Amino acid sequence: MKRPFLLFNLLIIVFTLACPVCGGSASRNDSGDFDFYVLALSWSPDFCAGWGGTDYEQCGPGRNPGFVLHGLWPQYQKGFPQNCSSVPFPSPLKREFPGLFPNDRLYAHEWRRHGTCSGLSPREYLSVAQKLKQAAPLPPRYRYLREPVRTTMAALKKEFKVVDAGLPDTGMAVFCSGSGRFLKEVFLCYSPQGKPAACSSEILSKSARSCRQSDFLIRPGR
Repeated sequence: MKRPFLLFNLLIIVFTLACPVCGGSASRNDSGDFDFYVLALSWSPDFCAGWGGTDYEQCGPGRNPGFVLHGLWPQYQKGFPQNCSSVPFPSPLKREFPGLFPNDRLYAHEWRRHGTCSGLSPREYLSVAQKLKQAAPLPPRYRYLREPVRTTMAALKKEFKVVDAGLPDTGMAVFCSGSGRFLKEVFLCYSPQGKPAACSSEILSKSARSCRQSDFLIRPGR
C-alpha cells in the first residue's frame, strides 16, 4: 500500500529538481505578501518522456496531450515565498475543481508549498488557478499536438501573442529541458489581481539560460 506514496514522493522530487525557479526563496514568507503570480504550465509530453513516465495518471496513453497546470506560484522580484502557513488542504475540495492538475495528489502539494503564500483560502486559491488556466492564451495547435515541432523562443512567444495581443512582451518565460533541446514549461506572469504582468528579470534570465540553443523541439503527445 505504500508504493503509490513512494512513487508520488519520487515524482515530486523530480518536479522540484527540474523546477526553473525552485532553487531558493526570500526569507519573508508572509502569506499574501508577494509581487506577482507565475502560472506554470508544463508541457506534459516532456515530463512524461523522463521520470514522469512512470506516473500513469498523467502519462498513460492519451493522458498527456499538451500543456498542464504545474502550479500557481506567488513570486517576489527575487526569489519566492513557500510554505507560509500550516493551514491544511481539505481533500473534498478537489471535487469542485476536477482535472485542474494532471495528478490528483498535486492539489495538496501545490497548496502547501505555494497556495499558503497567496493570502487566499484553499477554495479561493484553486478558483484563481482555474480562472487563469482557462484564460491562458494557448495556441490551438498545442492542445493535441501529434507531430513534433521545432521552433524558437521568439516564435513560440509570437504564437501566444497571436491568441492574446495584450500579453506583455516580458509577460511570458519559456523553459527547456535536455540542455535547451526540448520545451519543458511556459510561465505566464500575472499581477496579484490576476492581470497580465511582466515577469521578473530573474525569471527571464533563467529562461534565457534554460533555452540556450538556437531552437528546441516540442515533443508530441502520445
